[in-house]
Amino acid sequence: MGIRVVPNETVPAAIYKVLLPHERRVITVRFHPAVLIRPVAETLGGLALAGLISTIAKLDGTILLVVWLAWLILVIRLLFCVYAYLEDYFVVTSQRLLLAEGVFKKTVNMMPLGKVTDMRFERSATGRLLGFGTFIVESAGQDQALHRIDHLPYPEQLYLEVCGLIFKDPGSGDD
Repeated sequence: MGIRVVPNETVPAAIYKVLLPHERRVITVRFHPAVLIRPVAETLGGLALAGLISTIAKLDGTILLVVWLAWLILVIRLLFCVYAYLEDYFVVTSQRLLLAEGVFKKTVNMMPLGKVTDMRFERSATGRLLGFGTFIVESAGQDQALHRIDHLPYPEQLYLEVCGLIFKDPGSGDD
């Protein structure tokens, strides 16, 4: 079975650090850029509000400084969100599903493919329009480190690829 989703060739070294020696990386994807819609909208809304307050209100310099500093905080938060977006990955290997997230504290959640008892994807109207979906992964165990994975690009293709790994043809000879 060929890979339907183009793997990301700019995978950070942090991903390779968590792979086992006998494990091969099948797919690595970043989350869909739609995760940045809200922080971008809030930053642009803050800019519009700060601009409106600056032009309409007859405020002294101190209050205007506070308004623009508040907007600067929104810009810094947006930059942090962009950096987090660049650092977070969903990885499918020959053995596991991995979700690597975090900037200051890197967290890697995983689930062995053999433990997956049910997996589905959902797409909201916005997800269908923009091209992302959500995976819901279930296993026989009660406490799951990996359950809901939001904003995945190419959800149908990823779903087929993961199902192909979970339900391998016994005669294929793949690991």
